[in-house]
Amino acid sequence: MSHFNKFIWMLGLVVLISIGLTALTLADASPQVVSATPTPLPTVRSSRLTGVVRDAAGPLAGVTVRIQATENVTTTAADGSFSLGNLTSTQPLTVTASLPGYYIGWKTVKPGDKTIRISLLPHFSDDNAAYDWFEHEGVEGSASCGLCHGSYTEWQQDAHGQSALNQRFLTMYQGSDVNGNRSPHTRYDWKTGKMLPPDLTQPYFGPGFRLDNPNRDGNCAACHTPIAAKVPNNEPNSGCGWSGCHASTTEQYTDLVPDGVSPLYLEGHAAEGITCEFCHKIGDVLLNPARVLPDDDKPGILSLKLLRPQEGHQLFFGPLDDIARTDTEPRDSYLPLQKESAFCASCHYGVFGGVVNMTSMKMTGGVVIYNSYGEWLESSYSDPESGQTCQDCHMPQTGGNHIAFPEKGGVVRPPDQVHTHKMPGASDVNLLQNAVTMTATTTVSNNQLAVAVDIINDSTGHYVPTDSPLRQVLLVITAKDSKGKALPLAKGQTLPDWTGNYAGQPGRYFAQILRDKWTDESPTVAFWREISLVEDTRLAPFVTNQSRYNFQLPVDSSATVEVKLIYRRAYQQLAQWKGWDDPDIVMEEATIKVTPGR
Repeated sequence: MSHFNKFIWMLGLVVLISIGLTALTLADASPQVVSATPTPLPTVRSSRLTGVVRDAAGPLAGVTVRIQATENVTTTAADGSFSLGNLTSTQPLTVTASLPGYYIGWKTVKPGDKTIRISLLPHFSDDNAAYDWFEHEGVEGSASCGLCHGSYTEWQQDAHGQSALNQRFLTMYQGSDVNGNRSPHTRYDWKTGKMLPPDLTQPYFGPGFRLDNPNRDGNCAACHTPIAAKVPNNEPNSGCGWSGCHASTTEQYTDLVPDGVSPLYLEGHAAEGITCEFCHKIGDVLLNPARVLPDDDKPGILSLKLLRPQEGHQLFFGPLDDIARTDTEPRDSYLPLQKESAFCASCHYGVFGGVVNMTSMKMTGGVVIYNSYGEWLESSYSDPESGQTCQDCHMPQTGGNHIAFPEKGGVVRPPDQVHTHKMPGASDVNLLQNAVTMTATTTVSNNQLAVAVDIINDSTGHYVPTDSPLRQVLLVITAKDSKGKALPLAKGQTLPDWTGNYAGQPGRYFAQILRDKWTDESPTVAFWREISLVEDTRLAPFVTNQSRYNFQLPVDSSATVEVKLIYRRAYQQLAQWKGWDDPDIVMEEATIKVTPGR
């Protein structure tokens, strides 16, 4: 071999060795070391993605893993593993992982990725009563939520967002009218120790809790203004503060009983009533397992488990399992309870008018007043297979496709995930006019005009009306001859005096009638006193109420019959005392023309 050929042979050997060493080095290197300018990933996404979800202790089973805002979802196996198929996107996707008790975790997956790992962090399990309510970008309270969420403007119009400002609530609490005029303090018969009825010869603006209890706050704040004080809500003696068991004259003598919580003269966050953040800090609703209802002596916040985090941390609960705030640390947790009626139970079940046993500190002899949750529970609507939840009717879909504004990172979502926070209720005409079905018919025989009215509560899962005992529904029948003169009623019920302008007219009422045991007033609206239930004539779910009326009809006369079902938010006399201007709402109506011989 010539020197030249030997040189070429040795040069080739060096090149081969170099190539081999380079190959070995690349095989052991991490992807970050391969090249400072890696080759672009292919635009065709892997059709299947596998991975594992774990916490600090190891793999987690039963975790919901989802391609965000899609129905491409699976659950982790016992070893924490999962597999998602049908991944054809050419854009990065967000994969979320959620498990109750943990913050939602996520990972951004790029086209070409085949395996990922997601770590979950357990959220706080203790409540910090000293928590300072949320602010963002210098904006405090629920308005800070409005920076990213359109539901804030809905909440502003909702009764929950107005609970601290509700004129009916405040004037009933204070015993005043809407202009601040106040009724005299309650008078007592010192011989019997009982209250006396109001003296109506003097200016009077209706009853009020503080007129009866000038030194006590009562338990009103527990539902209407639940962030009015930094009083623990699930610790011994906390119920005394929230429920106002002690008068202000005794609170100053003990450190064991926290001050009462007043719903008046509030500022800042507390003045917002039931805030966005309050509901999204609820981690559980505490129900008595024997009755599946809150305890009678634990209204509102006292039957809720709040999970307010320590300073420097955050936690929000929500009904979606795929929230990923990609610019922050995890702070959202999935809470299926938010989609269940039980979430509403603590403030929509309430017992009043009982007597507290000072030995057991339990209330006995009360009357269930607020009970829309209990009524739902007893109806077929509570059937998990065929029923409906409170949220189905009171938080319907909006037709939108964003929960957060797109410019704030909101992703496009299916419409069934976007629900209104302007929760239609007692003032919503459309909801009321679709609550029950009324059928009215007439027949004529022997100069008698018979009117038959059937009403069925076929579209609500609770009584109509429900909750506040101030509400009533009135059936009003008007029958006139061809000259417009009212036909004499021969048979049938008439409306009582408390119906005001309808008193004495043919018809009937649907209401919860209470009696004040001390003053003997009935119906009474001072349900915080010792009371009894006189009658409950309200429309129960899926029960048909029938009423019949006969009118004297002149021979060969025509007639016109008008039938109206009217909803009132308060007794007419009470509304006049207080200066409330809520109009009557016609829920159902029918006009029937009766011709001679028919």
